Amino acid sequence: MGLTSRLNMLPFGDLGARRAVLTEIFGGPVPDSLSILPPFYCDFGLGASFGERVFINQGCFFLDYGGITVGDRVLIGPGVTLSTAGHPVELDERYEFITHAPIVIEDDVWIGAAATITPGVTIGRGSVVGAGAVVAKDVPPLSVVTATSVVVRRRLKPAPTAAS
Repeated sequence: MGLTSRLNMLPFGDLGARRAVLTEIFGGPVPDSLSILPPFYCDFGLGASFGERVFINQGCFFLDYGGITVGDRVLIGPGVTLSTAGHPVELDERYEFITHAPIVIEDDVWIGAAATITPGVTIGRGSVVGAGAVVAKDVPPLSVVTATSVVVRRRLKPAPTAAS
């Protein structure tokens, strides 16, 4: 996170310095064709990899502890969140550990502004994720997905109460 802070403070036109910091953030060389516009936020860095001709617009969050793979020719709009980490759902386990699962974005995908991709999701080749969508299931290749509706999936058991 310190490195992304450094990245976001660099002058916009200093492409060489930005590339050097991106190499540090991601733990090695990144494709010359990778374009990440600041501000950009990443919590781990070493869990992300990129294909050729990837464009990531301003204000994106990559929580990549569980691994993020971005294919070739992917366009990611402003304010997109890719989150590979979470917490257990059950209340009595929620604060004990972090869960994580990789996100895979296949070639030629376009993710619209302010979309959120959750842990364990694969977005199939050539698909479009609409602006503001929350994607919690795999997206088949060549699909368009949208929406932020709330669906109750299950009820949680109550947490045990502490004895006085």
